[in-house]
Amino acid sequence: MFQLLAQNVLNALQLGSVYALIALGYTMVYGILTMINFAHGDIFMVGAYLALAGAVFLLGLPVGLPLFLVFTGALAFSMLLTALLGVTIERLAYRPLRAAPRVSAVITALGVGLFLENFTLGLLGPEPRHFPSLITTTSWEVAGLTITPLQVLIILLAAALMIALDLLVRRTLLGMAMRAISYNRPIVPLMGVPVDRVISLTFAIGSAIAAAGGLMYGLAYPVLDPYMGIRIGWWAFIAAVVGGIGNIRGAMLGGFILGTVEVFTPLILPSSTYRDFVAFSLLLLLLVFKPTGLLGRPVFERV
Repeated sequence: MFQLLAQNVLNALQLGSVYALIALGYTMVYGILTMINFAHGDIFMVGAYLALAGAVFLLGLPVGLPLFLVFTGALAFSMLLTALLGVTIERLAYRPLRAAPRVSAVITALGVGLFLENFTLGLLGPEPRHFPSLITTTSWEVAGLTITPLQVLIILLAAALMIALDLLVRRTLLGMAMRAISYNRPIVPLMGVPVDRVISLTFAIGSAIAAAGGLMYGLAYPVLDPYMGIRIGWWAFIAAVVGGIGNIRGAMLGGFILGTVEVFTPLILPSSTYRDFVAFSLLLLLLVFKPTGLLGRPVFERV
């Protein structure tokens, strides 16, 4: 029983790492613009397809690159192009609506998500794509646990990206500008902060991290389809709300909580089909008893 529990904790850490990376994009955009970017799940999907394209291209080169170079190249390619996609979406779809009613931005975000899904569907077709294995499939037996290099890579890489983002937000001038805009956006331009540039960089960083999550998800669950971002995006959104949307560390915590819910629900309840029910019930209870999330704080309107 202990070995089964420990093995599933490891699986929950792997899945929760992916959810946490995607949830960071939701929470960063909300923290600065108080807007829910409902297209973020589809940005994750595009990032996964770009990682697939990069990996297939590098594997097809006649020089026979080592797998770790293929992985690194696919990760860099996906993160760079997905960051550009995030900046483009912000510039064309969201920036013109900053002064519009908030519901306009929400509807636009949903429309952007539908566009990305159907554009990918029309470009690549509805057939699922298989992600190539870029990590050795050997495993290690440690105290009765089966640990794979892929699990270790996903957990460590996700932890490194989350720590780097946390340090960026808390210790750099860019992070200070992000926090200043989040605190009082109308005053910040008077201090010489380029608000538009900081917001674009926020979208770029959030999208790039989602692309890293897409690559890791593709390696762990190697079947991609144009609609994969819908469910994953909603679960990541729940993770952001559970942890406290707008709070970087809260998004990390929420991702690991949702990963635990998804892995352990089939062990406790008779079917895995209850996972969505448990996740949304958790969200409902939290919104009733702690609307700001576990690490979130109430925001007061300034007059």
